Amino acid sequence: MTRLDDVLDPRNPFAPSARMTERREPDRLGVVIGGSLADGVRVRLDRDTFIEGLAVGSYVTILGQTDCRFFGLITDLALDATDPRLARNPPEDELSREVFRGTAAFGVITVKPMLKLDAGSDEARPVKTVPTHFTVVRRASPEEVAQIFESGGAGEAKPYQIGASLDDKDVKITLDLERLVERSSAVFGRSGTGKTFLTLPLLASIIHQQAASALIFDMHNDYGWTLKGDRNRKLKGLKRLDAISERITIVSLDDASSRARNATFEFLLRIGYGQVEPEDIEMLKQTLSLSEVQVNTLFMLQRRFPHDWFARLLSDEEDAEVADLIENDKIVSGTYAALQRKLGRMRKFGFLGESLPEGQDPVTRIVTDLIAGRSVVIEFGRYGNDLPAYLFVANYLTRRIHKRYVELKEAAEAGGPEPTRLVIAIEEAHKFLEPEIASHTIFGTIAREMRKYNVTLLIIDQRPSQIEPEVLSQIGTRITCALSDEKDIGAVFSGVSGASQLRGVLAGLESKQQALIFGHAVPMPVVVRTTTYDEEATRAYVVEPASPAVQRARARVTNREEEL
Repeated sequence: MTRLDDVLDPRNPFAPSARMTERREPDRLGVVIGGSLADGVRVRLDRDTFIEGLAVGSYVTILGQTDCRFFGLITDLALDATDPRLARNPPEDELSREVFRGTAAFGVITVKPMLKLDAGSDEARPVKTVPTHFTVVRRASPEEVAQIFESGGAGEAKPYQIGASLDDKDVKITLDLERLVERSSAVFGRSGTGKTFLTLPLLASIIHQQAASALIFDMHNDYGWTLKGDRNRKLKGLKRLDAISERITIVSLDDASSRARNATFEFLLRIGYGQVEPEDIEMLKQTLSLSEVQVNTLFMLQRRFPHDWFARLLSDEEDAEVADLIENDKIVSGTYAALQRKLGRMRKFGFLGESLPEGQDPVTRIVTDLIAGRSVVIEFGRYGNDLPAYLFVANYLTRRIHKRYVELKEAAEAGGPEPTRLVIAIEEAHKFLEPEIASHTIFGTIAREMRKYNVTLLIIDQRPSQIEPEVLSQIGTRITCALSDEKDIGAVFSGVSGASQLRGVLAGLESKQQALIFGHAVPMPVVVRTTTYDEEATRAYVVEPASPAVQRARARVTNREEEL
């Protein structure tokens, strides 16, 4: 016969005894008491569950009434009471507090169900219903978390281990690389949160697994040769990772900077005046404070002087033909003078010149490498601190590369070979995607096209609120480190259904090595402690030296390719 003391706590007749608590499932948290599919379900915590031991972003399993399991994320924690008078007159003595705690006063968590696993099935599906009242909620086991997040990718590329679960460091969280590069993606986070240390190994894995080629606009010279770490540590860039070194081309805008950093590069990027088009300057409209009239004048000059309009504009010498246009009211003298003044700083760009040496077309060389499966890092050197230079070069190259990919994709639809998938990584992306200009830039076009022409973006930015909302809504996978500004936090969830429950999760991230990931490349939102990029991490890309016979064979192949 069951004794009353076996069931109830002698000190509190409203609470279960210690023996009854021991009989419960060890990781049990509480039971479902309400909620909805849109807002998440509310869970009343058991008396012996300490709310202080829970955190937003943790995973729970809800044991459904039909032998199914709901897998969800804690999105909020709260305190509640059966009698509102307890809040106005809290108990003063310890015995009363112990009696009321967990019974009349209790903790409540909000859980957003994300996936459902039916009995006898290993495949998790998105939820379309909610668990019934009083179903048991427990902590998700490491095996359940691993089942969700350690599964293989959808294609040939192996999944990338981006970090570990916050609840258990032995449970690895992976990204499906092929799904990641199918659509544009983003790495967000305020300054100092380690976006570069997260992005570099991610790009290395994309390249290593041959999920795509990458074109990286390396604004601060961190990705190609050396990544500057904390306490003046110097970590290997992409070119120095053995396993992918042969598939990386470094292009420099500033050979003096490259030499000073002891960084090697394949060739210098040079752009001739005759190759510049008005669309390349139009991108600088906001940065250089160009008026609409001044931009229109650029196009008029190109129509009048198709081959040397830009050289004439940057020249200090008097131009009789331009003077004739002014005299005949084709252009306004003040407008032309303002253009010369505002664009005059471009004369200081060492990568710009009146002409290019014969056969040195950087765009052709870069496109050839990308189509061949190589990845290209554009190192800006000292020009990384010159925003107009960065915007100009990134826009100049991307416009032409995208045009070439459109041609290749159209040829593929007619029976030609499919072009290699391309990911374009850009820092300070909001400068290209501000609402005022996003609809007119090539980067806005690429983001809206998604995977139509096998070209997608990897946006790296600290101010997502300054990116055009339509562009944000097209981002497939979002990897978000800590953000401070409420507008930035809200922008991260632009175009995402049920995003309101995740705001608290994002707001609770630590300043470094934590990220909230959701979207196309993960089965459900996940908070991870990101993998540390250090000397140990680079060993994953070390390859054993080839035997002399293999080295000779490679040399013969290389010589043959050069002959061809």
